[in-house]
Amino acid sequence: MENRIPYKIYLEESELPKAWYNVRADMKKKPAPLLNPGTGKPMTLEELSVVFCEELAKQELDNENAYITIPEEILDFYKMYRPAPLVRAYFLEKALGTPAKIYYKFEGNNTSGSHKLNSAIAQAYYAKKQGLKGVTTETGAGQWGTALSMACSYFDLDCKVYMVKVSYEQKPFRREVMRTYGAAVTPSPSDTTKVGREILEKFPGTTGSLGCAISEAVEAAVSQEGYRYVLGSVLSQVLLHQSIIGLETMAACDKYDIKPDIIIGCAGGGSNLGGLISPFMGRKLRGEADYKFIAVEPASCPSLTRGKYAYDFCDTGMVCPLAKMYTLGSGFIPSPNHAGGLRYHGMSSVLSELYDEGLIEARSVEQTSVFEAAQYFARVEGTLPAPESSHAIRAAIDEALKCKETGEEKTILFGLTGTGYFDMVAYQKFNDGEMSDYIPTDEEIAKSLANLPDIK
Repeated sequence: MENRIPYKIYLEESELPKAWYNVRADMKKKPAPLLNPGTGKPMTLEELSVVFCEELAKQELDNENAYITIPEEILDFYKMYRPAPLVRAYFLEKALGTPAKIYYKFEGNNTSGSHKLNSAIAQAYYAKKQGLKGVTTETGAGQWGTALSMACSYFDLDCKVYMVKVSYEQKPFRREVMRTYGAAVTPSPSDTTKVGREILEKFPGTTGSLGCAISEAVEAAVSQEGYRYVLGSVLSQVLLHQSIIGLETMAACDKYDIKPDIIIGCAGGGSNLGGLISPFMGRKLRGEADYKFIAVEPASCPSLTRGKYAYDFCDTGMVCPLAKMYTLGSGFIPSPNHAGGLRYHGMSSVLSELYDEGLIEARSVEQTSVFEAAQYFARVEGTLPAPESSHAIRAAIDEALKCKETGEEKTILFGLTGTGYFDMVAYQKFNDGEMSDYIPTDEEIAKSLANLPDIK
């Protein structure tokens, strides 16, 4: 082993970034604006502020400022679990027999178990600062709902979570963590909202989707005085907050003269991938360095690899603004796979634009292959990864094996978004040989895409 580079690289507390990085400022072609579904015109600050906290709405619209100062109250909270370690996967390298160097940024060192807390605490802070009573949100696998319930508890805010029904049933312990922190958790779609009842009538027996849960959460927010809606992924404001991941990673790499060739992240709505790659992408956009970026998504919900780049609703109930993104259609209901956090029909507008310009590569992987990689990683590296993170592990292993074939000594970096200790039903299905792969047909995707709004 190399003596100069430790197994785990920790930054000093004084090296914790003091500002988030906004990659949109360095993008020559900016992401397309959110559109008002009623007028077809770009959403204004006033319109967005009806749904989101005003400061968050400002961040959503900010394409110019490269750095936005992190408030002291948020920095103080970050210090509970940040800086997060950058880990050299020596044992994985040895097991694979690869000449590649493999690193991963580990975001599981907090009670919520994932990177989601980075944005949850920011959004709760701005809600509290605005004097709100509480917030509503959706959650897929439960990482975001868990993180937001923690953040709301910290700031004494009411928290209402609409959890995708299949995850509500598959992951009862994550649901109970949310309730322990004081959140009210409702399986979605539900009969507690107008849009939920409409979805249940149209899709009887549905296991739900993030698009369904978003619709319910937005309706709940706008129909109650003193509430706003907050989102755990997709939006530009979330990628901004999550840039803390990439900023720390880049600082650690610079400190030890580590130069990644390939940077990999799992991709659902884009929060983890965008957070990890944004600062590195900034260097690439400015011509300071070059990297290969790989987005890894489930084959059951392949928005980048099989979707269409078009304006679409962000939710199934069609009550949210329209976003230009790679999408499978807002009515697409993915199969109930075990990577619940990646079951979203679209991709962040920021990442969609970067992908459309050829600055990011994308691949989709089947869940049995993902869990093979997860099990292998757990056995050789000692950490049980979340199913979502394991998509990145799958691609990292594949890239390392390519290096073994070619003899290339590339440096591979991936994001380990969190732990899988609340995902044991999924691991049980895999261990018992009961896990299957479902890939939507071209006809199914075409049927969903046929309902895209007619906006050029």
